Amino acid sequence: MSALPAPEPPPRNPYRLTADQGPRTRAEIRAALAAHSPADLVLFDARLDAARVGELPDIYAEARHVVALRSRPEVDAAITASLSGETEGDLVPWHEYAAILAVGEEGGRPR
Repeated sequence: MSALPAPEPPPRNPYRLTADQGPRTRAEIRAALAAHSPADLVLFDARLDAARVGELPDIYAEARHVVALRSRPEVDAAITASLSGETEGDLVPWHEYAAILAVGEEGGRPR
């Protein structure tokens, strides 16, 4: 037995879905997709129909991520704005960002 304290569990990543978050069954995924994005539901069903058995976990994971994105209004608004060309004025072009970090063509690193 060690005198060292037990290691703390790693912090939960807010950008990843865990098994207890979001829809977990095919019916729940279908219902959530139908509510938020009928086009994604059609795509989900088509991918399931064409999938091989080994591909199913990836299809379900992707659909769960789509539901997570579509069910958050701020994310959906940002995606819609980006796709339509309407972006916030806060974006910095890459060459200006590189200059700020002094990364430029010579490949330097910020200090």
